[in-house]
Amino acid sequence: MSTGDPRADRRIRRRTASDNVANQAARSEPYRRLVIPFEPMRIFSDDQVETMHRAALRILEEIGVRVLLPEARQRYKAAGASVDEASRMVRIDRGLVEQALRTAPPAFDLVAPAPHRSQHIAQKHLSVIPVGGPPHVTDIERGKRSGTLEDFRNFAKLSQQYDVIHFLGACIEPQDIPPEFRHLETMLAMLTLGDKAPFIYGRGGPQVRDCFEMVRINAGLSESQFKAQPHSYTVINTNSPLQLDIPMSQGIIDFAAAGQLSIITPFTLAGAMAPITLPGALTQAHAEALAGITLAQIVRAGAPVSYGGFTSNVDMKSGAPAFGTPEYVKAAFGAGQLARHINLPWRSSNVNASNIADAQAAYESEMSLWGAIMGGCNILIHGAGWLEGGLAASYEKFILDVEMLQMFAELFRPVPFSEDEIGVEAIVEAGPGGHFFGTAHTMARYEKAFYTPLVSDWRNFGAWTEDGAKTATERANGLWKKVLKEFVAPAKDPAVTEALESFVARRRSEGGAPPVS
Repeated sequence: MSTGDPRADRRIRRRTASDNVANQAARSEPYRRLVIPFEPMRIFSDDQVETMHRAALRILEEIGVRVLLPEARQRYKAAGASVDEASRMVRIDRGLVEQALRTAPPAFDLVAPAPHRSQHIAQKHLSVIPVGGPPHVTDIERGKRSGTLEDFRNFAKLSQQYDVIHFLGACIEPQDIPPEFRHLETMLAMLTLGDKAPFIYGRGGPQVRDCFEMVRINAGLSESQFKAQPHSYTVINTNSPLQLDIPMSQGIIDFAAAGQLSIITPFTLAGAMAPITLPGALTQAHAEALAGITLAQIVRAGAPVSYGGFTSNVDMKSGAPAFGTPEYVKAAFGAGQLARHINLPWRSSNVNASNIADAQAAYESEMSLWGAIMGGCNILIHGAGWLEGGLAASYEKFILDVEMLQMFAELFRPVPFSEDEIGVEAIVEAGPGGHFFGTAHTMARYEKAFYTPLVSDWRNFGAWTEDGAKTATERANGLWKKVLKEFVAPAKDPAVTEALESFVARRRSEGGAPPVS
């Protein structure tokens, strides 16, 4: 298309997909602190939310939760809960829950190794975490395969590269590393390749203590300084329905005692691990989350916690989990309302059920993001890279998700408004039947006027065809490779790196720490 202005025509022809990466730097910094300017979507009335909350309290009082860790049962009992050791059931009085909610902080900072990477966790604020925990990785050239430490390191680099990703995450399970050493190698990778707050699995006290010590070494913190603020986080999943297993109970205790963040998340699938109705599934999940939050506050009043929502539905023909469905979005809106009802930060997810990085993966993720972000999410887990219902981490999907996240981040930015922005003079200059490419108003703004895409190719069919007719997934493949090839880790004191490596070597020589089951 010719505009009639040779200068504008040259600019349009030069703007190709390969230019987009270079333009990201100018756009990146605003992505480090995201605040959602919109009021959260609501699917229930205030009375309905209160009804679900009271039903959850009744579940905890009358049914209770099965708690498999003896120490956790003892702590509940010492705080006043009713404990049946034979059945391992813990019944929690609503007064105990309400006391816990009074001490759980509604807002706090998660402190990163680099101060400018620290995040404020609170209502309206949004922090994004990459995919976490799949045993497999995939890309369009090598296909699906078991995850390795190299893959973990690659995903850590990708997570560090993009400012719209705010924490480092579990990413993938490196199955070439024995379980007793895995926590050491993954923590070493996060602390040496990035400067964002790291993730720690709650897989038993010994592993957690190793990781806490590495975080302290990395930041030069005393134990008291470490415990004064959260410098790391974990995710606690209940065993729905109504059960806390040994590693998860121990994780709540370990993280609360150390003042570190626990994101307490029931994983409920309506019709499978929870009632098939949306209010029923959300009420059960709410009860389970309250049980975990209460334990954290029993251990240490004021321990930072986040209310986790992860409720979806299943395919009633096969029993397979479904994500990014209308029910998932409604559940996200409802979970956000329940979190705000108890005045705690809310975690949600960017998930899909597709087996490859295709259109299904994109539209299910877009639905999930809509439910999470427009529902008022404060911590978004699996923000980039999730595929196959969480069984695989995809390199291409990571990049595609970053594109979607950046577009949401741009949506949050206020629209400048002034007489000059209205641009009546530009309308006069262009005149009837003219164009605005060459007006002074356009020339002063065109370089930064619009979002510059990371993956999208806006060229016409002819130009796109001449350049190889690449799909978005194929373009994403080139982008992640470029990032890894050019990646430079943040500057670090060599003495700190040596201390971390020495700690890992010593703990390896001592046999590491096997996970607790």
